[in-house]
Amino acid sequence: MPDPRAGGARPLGRRRLWLALVTLLALTGGGVAVTALATPSKAPAGDTDTKGPPPATAPVTRGDLTDSSSRDGTLGHLGERKINAGGPGGTLTWLAPAGSVVERDERLYEVDGEAVRLMYGDEPMYRTLKAGDKGKDVRQLEENLAALGHTGFDVDEEYTDRTAAAVKRWQKSHDLKQTGTVGPDRIAFAGSAVRVKEAGPDAGAGGQGRIAPGDRLATGTPVLTVTGSERVVTFDVPAAEAATARTGTKVTVTLPDGTRLPGRVTAVGRTATAGDDPQDKTPKIDVTVSFDDPGEVKGVDQSPVTVELTGETRRDVLSVPVNALLALPDGGFGVQVVENGTTRDVRVELGMFARGRVEVSGDGLSAGAKVGVPS
Repeated sequence: MPDPRAGGARPLGRRRLWLALVTLLALTGGGVAVTALATPSKAPAGDTDTKGPPPATAPVTRGDLTDSSSRDGTLGHLGERKINAGGPGGTLTWLAPAGSVVERDERLYEVDGEAVRLMYGDEPMYRTLKAGDKGKDVRQLEENLAALGHTGFDVDEEYTDRTAAAVKRWQKSHDLKQTGTVGPDRIAFAGSAVRVKEAGPDAGAGGQGRIAPGDRLATGTPVLTVTGSERVVTFDVPAAEAATARTGTKVTVTLPDGTRLPGRVTAVGRTATAGDDPQDKTPKIDVTVSFDDPGEVKGVDQSPVTVELTGETRRDVLSVPVNALLALPDGGFGVQVVENGTTRDVRVELGMFARGRVEVSGDGLSAGAKVGVPS
């Protein structure tokens, strides 16, 4: 066994080092702190190296090091749901066009020339509401009436004569018969404004066609497929890496035209499922990103985008390119410092790996020093 003090033992080749790093990064996810890795009991500060200079050098830098990762995502809209016919049926005479945004009290579709309008709420419109009724759907209706300026009642879960009077004023504003009652033949609830994705499938055509004005509707017929009006990005991560995309994680989204916009993770799936790729059955979790400024988002629906997730940040640390690392004979890691035409191997402790660099610390290292790297 050669004696290191006699100069017979040299740092191991970078090929073996890369094998060690590949294993290390696979185990850690490629972006975590790995401090005091394989620190030996003896740690010489560094011996002068008599061999020639390395083919290239890179500087040791001091600054902030941020762990980030990129994912392929898809630009789309928030959520997707069906709007079903709620009335007794009839002939479809008008549909909100695909791509349009429908807001509170605007038309979704018409049956026999009579409009069904959107109101905001999570409870479905499943019955005709009248004085004496109680429930969450009553509160939803009253909240919408109040938002539209038809007031004069208490917003609660009880449909009173005052609620009926407000309904009559709403009906008058749309030239409807003023009955003071309202049902699913006039109103459909959704959580917010919706964007029309497409017309509903034609059940009579075996689901192969799309309904259109002139078609007959029955109660429960899917009329429209809608999404939320907010632009979002969706992507997936392997279940083992779910911690990299927690709710609230800041991201930067690169759109197809190169525009970079900030956002954050707003939803993370709770169930891991295998993807559609037959070559990759790794369980994955769906992640949704919302933009900080949705009005700045441009791009065709279902366009591919890149999502950069920002992780942990180490402040004011020294770092070197990962390929500057050398595997030392006794199991530690080092770098080859080039100074005044000579080289010396300096043992280092490793910290965070990020963007092709690694946090390092050790005696004899300072910002601006040159370290050897492959050409």
